[in-house]
Amino acid sequence: MEDMKKEPTVDQEVEVIEKETFKEMSPFRLIMRRFFRSKLSLIGLIMIVFLFLFSFLGPVIYQKWGETEQDKKEVVKTTILEHKVIDEFGNEIIITQVLEHSSSLNSLASPSKDHLLGTDADGYDVFVRIMYGGRISLTIGFIVVILETIIGIFLGGIAGYFGGWVDQLIMRIVDIFNCIPTLPILLIASALIDSWNLESNQRIYVLMVIITIFSWSGIARMVRGQILSLREQEFIVATEVMGLPTWRRIFVHLIPNVMPQLIVSMTLGLGSVILYESTLSYLGLGVQPPQAAWGTMIATSNDPQVLKYHANMWLPAGVMIVIAVLGFNFVGDGLRDAMDPKAKK
Repeated sequence: MEDMKKEPTVDQEVEVIEKETFKEMSPFRLIMRRFFRSKLSLIGLIMIVFLFLFSFLGPVIYQKWGETEQDKKEVVKTTILEHKVIDEFGNEIIITQVLEHSSSLNSLASPSKDHLLGTDADGYDVFVRIMYGGRISLTIGFIVVILETIIGIFLGGIAGYFGGWVDQLIMRIVDIFNCIPTLPILLIASALIDSWNLESNQRIYVLMVIITIFSWSGIARMVRGQILSLREQEFIVATEVMGLPTWRRIFVHLIPNVMPQLIVSMTLGLGSVILYESTLSYLGLGVQPPQAAWGTMIATSNDPQVLKYHANMWLPAGVMIVIAVLGFNFVGDGLRDAMDPKAKK
């Protein structure tokens, strides 16, 4: 008599279905799921994408005016002159008309189809300069954040791993940079840079270096604190037993475990750097004309007439700064919540 196959019970069927349908999510996929679940994170991401498309792709599409192209209009002036000339027969000849042509700038023009946001006092198209100003602000923001992160990882990693006098020396340097009065130093640096008679493009690179020098200390302190808590873990002890070199323990096994906090710090720092650059440009310490920058465009509001009657010259640049800072802060907050290991799935 053949053995009859036993029919599975209800509990066994449920267990089989759960095994077939359940898929273990990778950490990256879990972080992305948490991130895109937040509405503020999505809004921030849309803001950032809009800024990049507007700043880098906008000038390629809208080529009607250039960044430093002035709108000049021709003005014809008629001047009546009286020159008395006596010919050889004693007759008097009078020349009474002379046409003089000159050109002037189409400055402080109102928004129109030729200039979507009007022109500034120098005849530059405001709409085009906002796009080019976004290029400078975003480029400076990313380069400065990358540079300060590299410096912070290097010094903070060494201080946290070795400890002792190395840690004390690096942390005292960090304390010195945290105590330096930034604004007076920047004023002195601006006066020094002006004496060098640098071009506008060169001032941008100097501005990047200045902001980086005063921004790396916070990241170094954060990396050092994280590595102090990680260097006693079992996997680091295992790397010592395996005889791996010190640089490999720090930069291959310790630093990758700090990357989630670094990514959040970098994202939040981008908004701060853009705001910092705009403030310096507003004070005349950053990007100078004819190069466009959001801060220098807002600085035109120092003129009471421009502030009251020509809001199209400075208000759009202020709106772009708000969008940039809010966008990066929303994305940074979303990444911080998504990478929180205590968060619910």
